[in-house]
Amino acid sequence: MNSDFTLAIHSLTYLALQLDRISKSDMIAESAGVHAVRIRKVLSLLKKHGIIKSKEGTGGGFILAKDLSEVNLFDIYMLTSEGALQPKCPESNEACVVGANMRNVLFKIFLGAEEHLGEYLKQYTIQDIVDLISKEN
Repeated sequence: MNSDFTLAIHSLTYLALQLDRISKSDMIAESAGVHAVRIRKVLSLLKKHGIIKSKEGTGGGFILAKDLSEVNLFDIYMLTSEGALQPKCPESNEACVVGANMRNVLFKIFLGAEEHLGEYLKQYTIQDIVDLISKEN
């Protein structure tokens, strides 16, 4: 899984806690501890899929476009990390029974793992993340 997944969740949670105002990418980047360019890339992806909206110009920034309970972690995973669990297999010797079949066997196993991960992640929404963070305070 790549860091875009956690940055997307971080960004959405940040925006969720700022419901009454628009947030600038610089503010989200500071919260996440990454460069604003990285956050803008993730925000662009979230905007493209209708999860957030943006306002251009002075006073511009980002705001949620969907209800917090409508976006689950698997939605975010699919946008940012789909296929991340697939094993990286080197080119194998096709003349060997192991080399000829290892890639396909591992892909089937890891595809199943990704399906299980998906079912688990679907149980959590951005609202759940906000609630869990609120409990920590």
